[in-house]
Amino acid sequence: MTKPFLIALFLINATAVFSQTTTDTIKPHKLSPVTVEGSRILVDIHRLEPVQGTYIFSGKKNEVIDMTQKNGAITEKYGRQIFAKIPGIFVYDIDGTGNQVNISTRGLDPHRSWEFNVRKDGIITNSDMYGYPASHYNIPMEAVERIELVRGTASLQYGAQFGGMLNYISKQPDSKKVTFETINTLGSYGLVSTYNSLSGTLGKFRYSAWVNGKWITGYRDNSDSSFDAEGISLYYDVSKDLTFKLEWTHSNYITHIPGPLTDSMFYDDPKMSTRSRNYYQPNIHIPSLTADWNVSSSTKLRLTTSAVLGARNSVMFDRPANIADTIVPATLQYNNRQVDIDHFNSYTTELRMLQSYKLFQQTSSLATGIQYMNNDLHRQQQGKGTTGTDFDLSLVTPGWGRDLHFKTKNIALFAENRWLLTKRFSVNTGVRMEIGETNMTGTTIYYSEKELPNKIEHHFPLFGVSAQYDLTESINIYGGWSQAYRPVIFKDIIPQSIYEASDKNLKDAYGYNTEVGFRGKWKYLNWDVTGFYLQYNNRLGTLAQTDSANNLIIFRTNIGDSRTAGLEFFLQGDFSLGKKTSLSLFTSTSFMDARYEDAVVRSGNTNVNIDGNKVESVPSWISRNGITLRYSQVSFSALYSYTAESYADALNIVTPSASGAVGLVPAYQLLDLNLALRLTDNIKLQFNLSNVFDEHYFTKRPQFYPGPGIWPSDGRTFSGTVSIKI
Repeated sequence: MTKPFLIALFLINATAVFSQTTTDTIKPHKLSPVTVEGSRILVDIHRLEPVQGTYIFSGKKNEVIDMTQKNGAITEKYGRQIFAKIPGIFVYDIDGTGNQVNISTRGLDPHRSWEFNVRKDGIITNSDMYGYPASHYNIPMEAVERIELVRGTASLQYGAQFGGMLNYISKQPDSKKVTFETINTLGSYGLVSTYNSLSGTLGKFRYSAWVNGKWITGYRDNSDSSFDAEGISLYYDVSKDLTFKLEWTHSNYITHIPGPLTDSMFYDDPKMSTRSRNYYQPNIHIPSLTADWNVSSSTKLRLTTSAVLGARNSVMFDRPANIADTIVPATLQYNNRQVDIDHFNSYTTELRMLQSYKLFQQTSSLATGIQYMNNDLHRQQQGKGTTGTDFDLSLVTPGWGRDLHFKTKNIALFAENRWLLTKRFSVNTGVRMEIGETNMTGTTIYYSEKELPNKIEHHFPLFGVSAQYDLTESINIYGGWSQAYRPVIFKDIIPQSIYEASDKNLKDAYGYNTEVGFRGKWKYLNWDVTGFYLQYNNRLGTLAQTDSANNLIIFRTNIGDSRTAGLEFFLQGDFSLGKKTSLSLFTSTSFMDARYEDAVVRSGNTNVNIDGNKVESVPSWISRNGITLRYSQVSFSALYSYTAESYADALNIVTPSASGAVGLVPAYQLLDLNLALRLTDNIKLQFNLSNVFDEHYFTKRPQFYPGPGIWPSDGRTFSGTVSIKI
């Protein structure tokens, strides 16, 4: 053994010995506890994942409203507050009862949101997609967890409607055995609302049940309403990959309809009523069965079968605003009212599959499916009702002026593929094939039975393409083009009198949506900027013609096209001001230019070219801007809304008519305030002051239901809500 090695071995052992006997000179110190605090910024607007469930959302403009974080008058369902952060939402603010949501986007018609494919938890709620696509079913916002909105470029996956898909996602069962939630509201004009729910999980079984009752005397005279809605959902988790859901939900309300006003009436007293005997009642049931099956890690199936059953009932003295509903001197009674009833029998079955697969070392996705609809809309109208003043659908004379069936059978096949070409770049291509037919049969008292039947075929393909490029994980550029259609509905083809005739070769509205956008999150900013163009062909209307005897005939037919171009801009900044304080600012603004193309309509006894005229009920500017200040468990919000002027008809008439049915709809601006206090994790108080400055305004001059003329929106209202969850 060499000397160097012996020396090294000696030094190593010596170091070890001495190190064991050396005293540590560093004194220990006990540190005080450190608490890290930060303000929590609550965000109530999100985007959908590129692929979610059996759906593909990549490359499409979409928004998700988190209702659990939303401050506002939820019970009253003020659309400008609920959809405040979705740019371009036009709110037809006619129903202060909080029973109905009437919204549209991109220059479309907001009546009962019927330009959307409206769903609840993915189940279609449009009453009859081919005959009367209005969504008469209304879920209380207290039962909603989030709202998903996908614009018209999603039409390949959802089918009819240019507006896209509007999906109300209800609150899911709690993970505990039993959870009880109650939300109760008191407000102006006699508003009383109570919502109560039970939910829980028992092994493989999950359940959720809720009930809502709401009553209000109304802002206007004769505008009282009573509302009730219920829902029950039963889940059975066979395994982690297979779930069955059985659901039934129902909504029903009776509302007093105060009647339209003329301009002079409105400016004299917007609360006044021209009708005291008019009532409206939609009573809708929606049963459904859903099966979700993860066949494998790359294959998902969803099967849904559902129905929309019920009726839309009304009893009305249906005349223009300038015709009073008075006692008839000869009988000393009122005139007989008109009774109208629509019976809905709409059935839908849809099978969807999402298949993931590897391509170019990336995971691409293919969404395919088949949808079958079988609908029978039975319309009974112009029944001779009573001369009474209460809600009464009985007829004093048997028989109906119109007794018609509108039957549709339709099969749709669809497929959309998301090609993930790189980690950041994806392209979607898709097609939808509609194959169906609608037949109208029945009788009217003023039209020849042999001339009445009408058949409309729905045979056409829809194509689309979209793309998305991710600059970062949270910033992307997206864009797409997708064809869409809207079926000819019952209202468009029923002759209103013996002097009208319906075109036997009516065409469904057909066109496309195209959009390009830039969205994302960066530090404290959240934004989405989109430019869009919507082409809407084969719009329905009337033309003046003459028959062989030179008599004037009003011909109901396709009158031409329209297009809408615009910009949708959303920007939100969320700032932390301290340990317990945060500030949020946002603007949600849109510009739209909607005009007719190659279109002609009737004016009196002549036809008028309206090429270049603005489309009715499309304000050039809609802007909503808000601020929310949070300190600990208290938050204060203010919302300023501005809507520009618009026209009421395709002729762009500015001077109001004697009945108020046509004329300019003035611009208006509103301020809403909200204060929310969370007393504990389970108790929350909320106070809402809407239309603070008591602005007198109206949003639209309808040409049909609930009557031509001005329908004032609510003035200043106040409400308070207490929410308890245990």
